[in-house]
Amino acid sequence: MAEYEKKVRAVLKQHSCTFVRHGKGDHDIWFSPINNRHITVDTKIKSRFTANAIMKQSGIDYRFR
Repeated sequence: MAEYEKKVRAVLKQHSCTFVRHGKGDHDIWFSPINNRHITVDTKIKSRFTANAIMKQSGIDYRFR
């Protein structure tokens, strides 16, 4: 399986999303200025469906294939 964590973080940074803090367990909290929301990003994303859900929550029009 592919690791999507680094790719997701790179896309978030390209769209001016900012890291806020470490959450519980292995999750991080990011802020998306696109839709003015905080989003939770897992540090071990192994599914493209999870990666795409994070992109959708952040308001970024990007899909992993």
